[in-house]
Amino acid sequence: MTLTLVVELILTALLAATLFYCIVLERKLAALRSGQDGLKKTLASLNGAVAAASTSMLTLKSTASEITQTLDDRLGHARGLADELGVLCGSGERIVQRFDREIDNRAVPKSDLPSAAIMGRLDASRFANLGAVR
Repeated sequence: MTLTLVVELILTALLAATLFYCIVLERKLAALRSGQDGLKKTLASLNGAVAAASTSMLTLKSTASEITQTLDDRLGHARGLADELGVLCGSGERIVQRFDREIDNRAVPKSDLPSAAIMGRLDASRFANLGAVR
C-alpha cells in the first residue's frame, strides 16, 4: 500500500463524514426554517392582538372620559338641587317658627277650650304610665 492510497482512503473517509454531517445539518436547517415560518405566523397574530388591544384601550379611555364628564355634570346639577332644597327647608322652618309664634301669641287660652280638661287628664295618665313602665 502506498502512501497515496492511504491518503486517498483517509480523504474519502473524511469526505464521507463531511457528507453525512452536511445531510444532518441540512435537516436541522429545514426544521429551523419550518419553525421560523411558525414563529412568523405567531408573531403576526401577536401583532394583530396588540393592535386590537391598543384600539380597545383608546376606546376605553374615550368612554371613560365621556362618563367622567357626564358624572361631573350630574354631580353639579345634584349639588345645585341640594343647595336649593336646603334653602327651601330653611324657608319652611322659618315659616313654621312664625306659625308657632302666632299660635303662642293668640289670645285664646287653652283652658277655655272644652277639650282642655280631657286633654289634661290624658296627659297626666300618659306621664303616670311612662313612669310605671320605666
